[in-house]
Amino acid sequence: MVHFTEYFTFRTVLFGLTMKNIIELKNTSFKAQDQYIVQNFSHQFEEGKTTALVGPSGSGKSTVLKLSAGLLVPTGGEVYFRDKNIVDMTRKENLGFRREASMVFQDSALWQNQSLYQILELPLRIHFPEMSKKEINKRINDVITDVGYKRELSVRPSQLSMGEQKLIAFARAIICQPKILFLDEWTESLDENSAKRLINLVKLHQKENNTVIFVCHNFRIVRSLADYVIMIIEGALSIALSREQMDEDENLVKNIERGISS
Repeated sequence: MVHFTEYFTFRTVLFGLTMKNIIELKNTSFKAQDQYIVQNFSHQFEEGKTTALVGPSGSGKSTVLKLSAGLLVPTGGEVYFRDKNIVDMTRKENLGFRREASMVFQDSALWQNQSLYQILELPLRIHFPEMSKKEINKRINDVITDVGYKRELSVRPSQLSMGEQKLIAFARAIICQPKILFLDEWTESLDENSAKRLINLVKLHQKENNTVIFVCHNFRIVRSLADYVIMIIEGALSIALSREQMDEDENLVKNIERGISS
């Protein structure tokens, strides 16, 4: 592991100097129980592009994702959405950010005291208060059809398998048609057909020039979706590569694959 860390620490690549940024982390740190999980992390995420966050287990990938999504308040540094510090946003500005950005959590994070219908309805009620009941029903039916969920919506999350919970979590994330998707291991616990369905939905999201930032251990998925790959080791950015740079250096790609699986 030491050799692997050193390899990436001294091989950091800069890219995207002229890109239009949508999310930016500036010297961002996050500490829990007096221990840094992420420290002095800086990166600019390009609007309309897909970025994969990869690295060994426990390296801080999910924490970087949640900081980027404004779901964690940084211990140090700043996180910006369209050049606005997220922690300084007004309630109206923050609501606008939540309307544009959605997250799929690794554990799905569905509200256990609500039915699936209520879980899917709430974001629409918040962000589209003018939407009629008929329109809400249609939007809900459309998204559960898109993700391939086929059971009743009157049940609660505890009555679902982990894979079914993932489908509902993804449906909740896309129901407001966000401009940014934050995805944390969103294909885990899914069978192959369901995983392919959600990957294809991400590809549709990409075709509309939307932004995707995701965490994934499956390098096949990373290669098929990502415009950029960021390797995170011990809470720090160790390397940032474009798809073109990966295509030019297979040895580097093999090292990234080993790092993901470690």
